Amino acid sequence: MESWTEEPFYGIAIGLLALVLLLLIVWIAAIGRRLKKLRRQYVQVMGQTGVTNLEEVIVGLRLSLDEQEERLGRFDRQLAEFGQLLREMKGKVGVVRYNAFSNQGSDMSFSVAIIDEAGSGVVLTGLHGRDETYMYAKPLEQGGSSYPLTPEEQQAITLALPHASDKAGSRG
Repeated sequence: MESWTEEPFYGIAIGLLALVLLLLIVWIAAIGRRLKKLRRQYVQVMGQTGVTNLEEVIVGLRLSLDEQEERLGRFDRQLAEFGQLLREMKGKVGVVRYNAFSNQGSDMSFSVAIIDEAGSGVVLTGLHGRDETYMYAKPLEQGGSSYPLTPEEQQAITLALPHASDKAGSRG
C-alpha cells in the first residue's frame, strides 16, 4: 500500500509536469508565430519565382544587376555621343537683310550664318541687283573665316552665336 507521504509527491510531480507541458505549449506557439512570420518574409523575398533555393535567387539578382549596369553604361555613352553631336550640329542661324546697292529700294540682299556652338559652319550671302543675284558661301571656323567677312556677314554670325562676336572677323 501507498503511504500518505507519497500522495503529495505525485501531486507535485503531476503539477510540475502540467506546468512544463503548459510552458512547452506556449513555447511551441511562440515558435509557430515566429515561423509563420519567417515564412511570410521568405515568400516575399522568393516571390512567385518557383525557385526554392535562396542562392539561386541571389545569383539571379546579381546577374540582373550586372545587365542593368551594362545597359546604364551604354546609355551613358550614347548620351555623351548625342551631346557631342548636338554641340557639333549646325543649328544656330543668324539672318541679316540689307540693301546692298543704293539704287535699289528694298532690303533684298541677305547674309545667313549657319553655325554650331564653336562658331564653325558657313555664312551664305546673296547680293540682289537689278538684273541678277550673286551668291557667296564662306566657311567658318571659330566664328571667323579665311575669306574677308563683310559687316553684314559678321552681324549674321553675331546673331547666330552671341558669344562669337569677339571671334567674328577675318582670319586671313
